[in-house]
Amino acid sequence: MSTLDSLASHGPVIPVIVIERLQDAVPLAQALVAGGVKVLEVTLRTPVALAAMEAIAKAVPEAVLGAGTLRTAADAVAAKNAGCVFGVSPGFTERLSAACQDVALPLLPGVSSASEVMRANDAGHRFLKLFPATAVGGVAMLKGLAGPFPDVAFCPTGGISLKTAPEFLSLPNVRVCGGSWLTPPDAIAAGDWARITQLAREAQALRA
Repeated sequence: MSTLDSLASHGPVIPVIVIERLQDAVPLAQALVAGGVKVLEVTLRTPVALAAMEAIAKAVPEAVLGAGTLRTAADAVAAKNAGCVFGVSPGFTERLSAACQDVALPLLPGVSSASEVMRANDAGHRFLKLFPATAVGGVAMLKGLAGPFPDVAFCPTGGISLKTAPEFLSLPNVRVCGGSWLTPPDAIAAGDWARITQLAREAQALRA
């Protein structure tokens, strides 16, 4: 789990990335890294996602590459084979947790309730993704979970913006937050990598 433990040391925000065109993968990753954002979560939401991960892993070795939207054991294997060093899931299942352990892919599992936190804890996870963060209560939810789960840290993701991120990051049980605002679809479509680098710099400058 050392990879997960070190994620927050690279910066306060992990970009949640959706890549529609394979040719965008490497320049997008390079633009984020140029802005100081090294931890990249590429989601398994498009047909080119795995190929994009492979391309980034080869061309941008300084990136700490993760695969998002893991749902099945096959996803875990594919992400590992694509060169990812950690995985992120929208929810939690014992089967996915075991599959990630089998292939030595540290998992940041998603939870949205106290019961799910307990299930993830039972499987050995103490660093969890709260998703969808704002929809399930946001800052108030995280404050509520802090009482019964003082040994659990979170990465809230879902509905967070540059404006709201500082409030999340100020919480003692939040190590880092996830955000899609760093990679706007229109900027990617236009190849506006300078804009993405600037967004990365702004995110990197956030402090709890």
